[in-house]
Amino acid sequence: MNPPASAANPAVGLPAHTVAGSADLHLHTYFSDGTFAPEELAQRGAQLGLVAMALTDHDTVEGCARMDLSCRGLGVEFIPGTELTAEFDGHEVHLLGYFLDVRQPQLLAEIKKFQTVRQERIHEMVAKINEMGIPLRAEAVFTLANCQSPGRPHVARALAQEGFCESMEEAFERFLKKGRPAWVPKYKISALDAINLIHQAGGLAVLAHPGLNRCDHVIPRLASDGLDGLECFHSRHSSTQSVYYLALAASLNLAVTGGSDCHGFSKGKPLIGGVRLPGFYLAKLMEARRFSKLS
Repeated sequence: MNPPASAANPAVGLPAHTVAGSADLHLHTYFSDGTFAPEELAQRGAQLGLVAMALTDHDTVEGCARMDLSCRGLGVEFIPGTELTAEFDGHEVHLLGYFLDVRQPQLLAEIKKFQTVRQERIHEMVAKINEMGIPLRAEAVFTLANCQSPGRPHVARALAQEGFCESMEEAFERFLKKGRPAWVPKYKISALDAINLIHQAGGLAVLAHPGLNRCDHVIPRLASDGLDGLECFHSRHSSTQSVYYLALAASLNLAVTGGSDCHGFSKGKPLIGGVRLPGFYLAKLMEARRFSKLS
């Protein structure tokens, strides 16, 4: 989707390639629940002509250094980030942190807590599966995941690989979806704490895929509490939804982001570059980042 014809030009002084190109700012690697290595993701993005990419693995920044190095070698702008699961007014929301200082001590300490809870959740899910007579071992899930932020997709993949289910889809349908016998609630921090954590790490806090949250009424309140942006372009947003969220972002003076939410081949689609953030909005996001550094 192109920016509205009536929109103002981006600020003078921004790199020309940033304005002209496009970006994918919602990507996952095998450091959470994706299947691509950071280097593979960077290479694929460069081949697709992306001028910028952001790594937003769940509750981790482990892959950022490697992807940064790869992007530098390929001439692609890299934005270090993460995706945090949070709660606001009883609603689950996902917050993307962009331009993070991935060595900031408080960020790393909090992420470590989130990872510990994720690992405990795996044990709980496997215990429920064992109670149904299926001898899946938690160690098999952790070995397959090979990361600090394991999740339900790793349990589903292990069930399929061990022959207890024919596919990941069957594993979710039988055991892991909400309301199924092995489902365990996900730990959530408050959205305000997540926003503050992102800000303390020098980042911008963006509400991910609002079209999936079904709680648009809380977005103005989040904006007044420090939210910096809205993910208007997403693989599961219709064009009508994207237009709606673009207008909402403009009315609340929020930055606009977007991306594919690529997880590699573990979920089939979407894949990197399937949804892109137009360069106009990328340039404005970079401007918002510079402004936030000066504030």
